[in-house]
Amino acid sequence: MKTITCYLDFISPYAYLAFETLPSHLMGVSHRMVYKPVLFAGMLKHHGQLGPAEIAGKREWTYRQVLWQAQQLGVPFDMPRAHPFNPLALLRLAMACSTDGAPNRHVCETIFRHVWQGGAPADDATRLHALVQQLSPARASDAPEVKAQLKANTEEAIARGVFGVPTFCVDDKVFWGLDSLPMMRAYLDGDQWFDTAWNAAASIQQGVKR
Repeated sequence: MKTITCYLDFISPYAYLAFETLPSHLMGVSHRMVYKPVLFAGMLKHHGQLGPAEIAGKREWTYRQVLWQAQQLGVPFDMPRAHPFNPLALLRLAMACSTDGAPNRHVCETIFRHVWQGGAPADDATRLHALVQQLSPARASDAPEVKAQLKANTEEAIARGVFGVPTFCVDDKVFWGLDSLPMMRAYLDGDQWFDTAWNAAASIQQGVKR
């Protein structure tokens, strides 16, 4: 049985769509899922990048694309009233609902749908309070150990070669993005392409450097 670690941030519409469609991609595969919230902004800072929603033109394209993809996938989807927003409260809430930094699917699903269904502000204080009441976390979201676990998850992801969300890690393989799900399924099914082509792609010499 393979263990699949999903690194996610609730701020990402692609992470939400991947989360919602993941069960259909894994149907019939014996596996163990581990969900690990990370701070996407921390990854971007580590790699010296701006987020998609911070780049004019790319921001609008991202929203148009995810709205279209949701319609194509049949996934309920509404943009929150404002985006991007600060996801720290949601990430820490998810962590507070676990003891090991890996909240269960129900917790992640509830928070994702809080953000991406209904069109309300994701960071509204009244809604956040209601969400906390609904999930009844075992620990306080602002507890030092909760903050430390979120930081540790983010550092762990970076160490594994993760640079964006959603990312799915299986064995030593890193699959990034909603559109990587069919590729991950092929790997889980034992596709022989991975025997040679995976490492060959990494050996291509880098040309121009900035």
